[in-house]
Order: sequence, then C-alpha cells, then structure tokens
Amino acid sequence: MVPPSTDRRSDTADRAATEAATADSRALRNQALAGMRRRAVLDAARAAFFELGMDKTTMREIAQRAGYTVGALYSYFASKQEVYGALLAESLERLNARVRRSLQGCTDPTQRAHRSATAFFDFYRENPRDLDLGFYLFQGMKPRGLTPALNEALNARLRDALQPTRDALQALGLPAGQALAEVTALFAQSVGLLVLSHTGRIRMFEQASQDLFETYLGQLLDRARNRR
Repeated sequence: MVPPSTDRRSDTADRAATEAATADSRALRNQALAGMRRRAVLDAARAAFFELGMDKTTMREIAQRAGYTVGALYSYFASKQEVYGALLAESLERLNARVRRSLQGCTDPTQRAHRSATAFFDFYRENPRDLDLGFYLFQGMKPRGLTPALNEALNARLRDALQPTRDALQALGLPAGQALAEVTALFAQSVGLLVLSHTGRIRMFEQASQDLFETYLGQLLDRARNRR
C-alpha cells in the first residue's frame, strides 16, 4: 500500500506537469497568433507602400488595412520606418536564401560566381516590388528614416547576398580589392538593367535585360579566369 504522502506528492507532480503543458500550449498559441497578426500588418503595409507611396502611407492607414487599431499596431512596430525595415529585412532574407539554394552542390568557382550572380539578378527580375522596397527611403539621393544601426544591418544582409560572388571571383584569382570592385560594378550593372526593365525603358534600346546581364557577367568571368 502506497503511503498517503506519496499519493499527494504524485498528484502534485501530475498537476504541475499538466499546468506546465497547458502553459506551454498557451504560449505556443499566443506566439502563433502574434506571428499571424504581425504578418497581417506587414502585408497591409506592403500594399499601402506600393499603392500610396512611402510618404503618404501612415500608421493609421496600415492599421485600417490590417484590421487593427493604431494602438494595437504600435505594440508590434514603433514607427512606419520600423515597419519598412521589417519588410526590407524579410525581402533580403528571401534574397539570401535564393542565392544559397543556387550554390547547393556546386564547388567550381566559375559556376559559383555565375550561379550566385544570376540568382541575385533573377530574384529582383522576378520580384520587382522587392527592388522597389530598396529604393523607398531614398529621396534626394540620401537614405532617410532608418536608424544608423538598422540601415547598417540591412546593408550587411545585402552584402551577404553578394559575398558568394565576390568569394568565387577571388577563388578564380582576383585580388580581394579587385574582386570587391568587380562585384560593386556588377551590382550597379544589375540594378541599372533591372530598373530599365521594370520601367519598360529598355524597350527604347530594343534590348533584353537578361541578355545584357549574361553578356556582362560572361565578360567578367573571362577577365577573372584570364588572371590565372
């Protein structure tokens, strides 16, 4: 026969375990709900930014589109710029994931340079609104609205997406400084072609952005290989 004190300890332990499991389950539900609400806010903000522009979009507008009060919105984001930063950060994470996937199983430096650069270009070619996000806070050629820390964090993720191309160019024999200069020029070339393509201006030249990009990238890789 089990002593009563042992039964009480067992019951207490069982109740504690049940309460802990219930608390964990509740915490997971709350976390999932918060994630869904945050997602709704970001989706509403993205639509508002593209429809109205950054300047004309207000936190009230975002809240109305998301179906929340302005007060509820501020529990997730402190400002419109913080919302923008979250959207751009999410976009850059998807960009980096695209670049990483392009390199899976690839060890040849020429192929790694080609695949990573093409993945970068194709991401923004297929997602013009993600390219737009990168330009929203630039007016008068200067970024505004982001804190220095957030601006640097976002720039770092953009550099991360370009780093595999830079590394591959160095593996092909380019000195570090020249590899950086070439990646910078490649970035400028890519953005220029993408802007011309997305705005339709490239039609005046009767050219295709992908063909021009491939030509430029091929010439870059030839220069890099010839240094061996």
